[in-house]
Amino acid sequence: MPSIRILTDQVANQIAAGEVIERPVAVVKELVENSIDAGATKIEVEFRNGGKSYIRIEDNGVGMAPDDALLSLERHATSKLKAASDLDEVLSFGFRGEALPSIASVSKFRLRTRHAESEHGTEININGGKLLDKRDCGMPVGSVIEVSNLFNSVPARRKFLKTDATESAHITYTCRLFAVAHPHIAFRVLENGRTVFQSPACETLSDRIAEIWGRQLAKDLIPVDAEDTVNGYRLTGLTAKPGIGRSTRRELITMVNSRPVDSRTLGFAVLDAYHGQIQKGRYPPAFLFLDIAPKDIDINVHPAKREIRFRQEGAVRRFVLNAISETLTSAQKKIHPSNQTEALDNSKVTTSALPSASPTPSTLGSLKPAIHADSFSEANPKPSPIAPSPSPSPSPKTTSTESAPTEQKPHYNWRFIASFQKRYALFEAEKGLVLLNLRHADQRVRFEQIINQTNLDKTHSQQLLIPMPLELDTLSQQIFEGQRKQLSDNGFRIEAFGRSLYRIEAIPAWITEDKAEDFIRELIDQVRQRGTQRKTSSMTWESVARLAVTESYQTNDPLNNAQIETLAQNLLKCQNPHTAPTGKPTFQEISWREWARRFGSE
Repeated sequence: MPSIRILTDQVANQIAAGEVIERPVAVVKELVENSIDAGATKIEVEFRNGGKSYIRIEDNGVGMAPDDALLSLERHATSKLKAASDLDEVLSFGFRGEALPSIASVSKFRLRTRHAESEHGTEININGGKLLDKRDCGMPVGSVIEVSNLFNSVPARRKFLKTDATESAHITYTCRLFAVAHPHIAFRVLENGRTVFQSPACETLSDRIAEIWGRQLAKDLIPVDAEDTVNGYRLTGLTAKPGIGRSTRRELITMVNSRPVDSRTLGFAVLDAYHGQIQKGRYPPAFLFLDIAPKDIDINVHPAKREIRFRQEGAVRRFVLNAISETLTSAQKKIHPSNQTEALDNSKVTTSALPSASPTPSTLGSLKPAIHADSFSEANPKPSPIAPSPSPSPSPKTTSTESAPTEQKPHYNWRFIASFQKRYALFEAEKGLVLLNLRHADQRVRFEQIINQTNLDKTHSQQLLIPMPLELDTLSQQIFEGQRKQLSDNGFRIEAFGRSLYRIEAIPAWITEDKAEDFIRELIDQVRQRGTQRKTSSMTWESVARLAVTESYQTNDPLNNAQIETLAQNLLKCQNPHTAPTGKPTFQEISWREWARRFGSE
């Protein structure tokens, strides 16, 4: 058995780097946190090739004296702690003294820094954990750290990194989190020499969100300000108006003592507060700041400090839940009574960020003819434009009961008997009884209608009388440009109009004007989550069309017997009528023979 030995500092640092520095974004996170701790009012982040080849963090903080600069590269060298009891009062972002030596051990590292009391700056160069030189340099007060050839001394780690685009997206998103968490700090982020985003110091959180995430999102948020004087909790920030939802949690951001964290306690509390306020499966955008005594949290439970632990999770959860619930209630009460019904209808429309998959603007309450079944036949492959709605409808929901996606003959001959609980419909078929799930059936028909439309050689477009503005943040803009041709091929016409601004001038016939912008944003979110599609372009549209099921029939929507029969007929004309796009069955059939067996008759 080998004898036990003490690891060298270099190996120990590389092992620590494996825990703290998982990927390039971890380097950016640790160094930006140091800049914030140093009191910087201006931070610039530059990176190349997803941070693999080069990262630079520059700030105008207090800087370090020559001796402190050299000492900062020793393991566990920190100015934040003196005793273990100090952990209960930590308010700084970095405190363990692991970041700089860990980063320097797995890269080519250069630190330049100058304290206000120093006549000159100090430059230190390290490669793979080995000190190369230390010398004086000229520079303003502050610090500049450059990290090149990340993981050059541990090439195995480089093999686990993702593509440059993926690593860049992580870095950009993390920088946006810090920018929102600290509106008073000016941020600039550059990728491969190009400015990704730039925001001066902002007076309010709303201004910073408008700068980073776009003005439209800022308009969709309402202020939160609640305090629990007994426990010492305070919740501030901005949260979504009732009815505003997103397909992912990406914009549900929580900060604890201005530190961006992933917290199931806070996340579920916010989601519970929005129960019934947004559509199921959607997530409210929110930027929430929880101020809490440091002794009531443990921020040392994760190597990268991404997660925290509350001493009283139940109390924190109840506080956040009540604070958001009261904020939403107050927001609804501010609506004028005469506009209450209209506001509720509008909020219901807003809850879905996807267009109706049905190419008709008809509602469940009253069907309005627009595209007939023969619009999908081979003899008439081009869909006709959406007809204007002849009268307002009390329900914003649309159905797919008006037109069938294909012209093939029904597989079965069903006779409608009755509907139950506004959820099911019973039919008599040739071989037995059929129980139809209305929602799943509606989802299948809608799904195939969109797919059939987008698979046409040329999708019919309708010109908008007034172009719709579309504002995108920098990261979304990059994804959008990659999908722009596909949008154009499928009936959208979108033109650039200034920096990060576009105009939607035409939309395809299968989408309504009020849902066009949300549809595009959903597509961007899908590509961001799944990466660029490498197969046919229809694959991306198929994944987005699956999300259209959120607009399908709900049990509180009016539905008469004639519409149920039409829905069943359209379902039987689908290529795959047996399952919804989610994989759930659309109907169940029990044969007459099975009934006979159950009743014990021959």
